Amino acid sequence: MAISRPALITLTALAPVSWGTTYAVTTEFLPPDRPLFTALVRALPAGLLLLALARVLPRGVWWWKAAVLGALNIGAFFPLLFLSAYRLPGGLAAVVGSAGPLFVAGLSVLLLGQRPSARTLVTGAVAAFGVSLVVLKAAGSLDTLGVLAAVASTASMSTGTVLTQRWGRPEGVGPLALTGWQLTAGGLLIAPLAFLVEGAPPALDGPAVGGYLYLAVANTALAYWLWFRGIGRMTATQVTFLGPLSPLAAAVVGWAALGQTLTPVQLVGMGLAFGATVAGQFVTRQSRTPGPAGRNAAAVPIGSSARR
Repeated sequence: MAISRPALITLTALAPVSWGTTYAVTTEFLPPDRPLFTALVRALPAGLLLLALARVLPRGVWWWKAAVLGALNIGAFFPLLFLSAYRLPGGLAAVVGSAGPLFVAGLSVLLLGQRPSARTLVTGAVAAFGVSLVVLKAAGSLDTLGVLAAVASTASMSTGTVLTQRWGRPEGVGPLALTGWQLTAGGLLIAPLAFLVEGAPPALDGPAVGGYLYLAVANTALAYWLWFRGIGRMTATQVTFLGPLSPLAAAVVGWAALGQTLTPVQLVGMGLAFGATVAGQFVTRQSRTPGPAGRNAAAVPIGSSARR
């Protein structure tokens, strides 16, 4: 079903807005110091739920493509993101993440043959600067491992976003199935790491169960479906420019629900970042050539006799 461009942008933007609530949910409802277990519970149940709804499995080259995309967008991204958030002060991880449009612009040259315009680069820099005004605080020396993890997480998600657009989807396969493949693959990648590093799952009370349900269903299954659906209909750069909405949403939730204050400097930063996000939707659209897999790959319905 065709939808208008403003509606498409709005629906896709709901994904990073939802991700902006992750910090508040994690700190208020979930067991402390279990980032890998949280990443696992976010990814794997959500992926299995979407697989059950889509009833479609990969076929042929899409087994390894789904594994690669799942590793980049989920399996590597989640642990690296949590590692950087735990080790970096003052929201620096969010600032590095807000540079995603610049990462995507560079990768688009290599993987999509698209040359970024000066407007794209300037708008991306303004978005990162605006986010820095919102989240950065005075801090001492930076943790090298944390910085490397932040850069790696942004590079991982940016590469996954560009490859998702380059490869497209197999014929007859919708974004629901593609999202399910990636979340499941990423969750399976995180599972052994979570149990090896953090041990057995923690005991969960009612608020923790509710928090994990929210993260798995709304924050991950629904949000990533909207995100990958947007990637299929917009340019990678335009989708990534919605990313700064995540730290902005986190700041608003912190102010509204956690009693945190917003300074005039933060409000200016929010205005700059939001303005750059809007401007990013009007960057010059480049033509792109769909990947060959999107034209000739097939998918297998779950339960089909063709599945091996």
